[in-house]
Amino acid sequence: MPSCQQSFILSICEYSFVTKLYVGNLPFTATEESVRALFAPHGTIESLALVTDRDSGQPRGFGFIEMANADAARAVQALNGKDFGGRALRVNEAQAREQRAGGGSRGGGSRRY
Repeated sequence: MPSCQQSFILSICEYSFVTKLYVGNLPFTATEESVRALFAPHGTIESLALVTDRDSGQPRGFGFIEMANADAARAVQALNGKDFGGRALRVNEAQAREQRAGGGSRGGGSRRY
């Protein structure tokens, strides 16, 4: 098997072992850099996204981080309940989002085109 295919297969295998974490009760002053610095000692961060209000752009106080399974487990153990900016963090595995009635569109249910 050529090395590029092995590399491609390895990348797929590594990605399938990623856990998405919910990080809640963040202070509104938290930045991606400060949250990254908090989680980095526990492993490699694959992705990080802090959620902001769609209309105002203001922070909503939570976000999501993707890490390898073992790293994510260590991060949950170490950081859940830890004080960060005067607030006790909530860190756990993210749950799948439930489907909303009406297809999830804003402002009036489903539309036919």
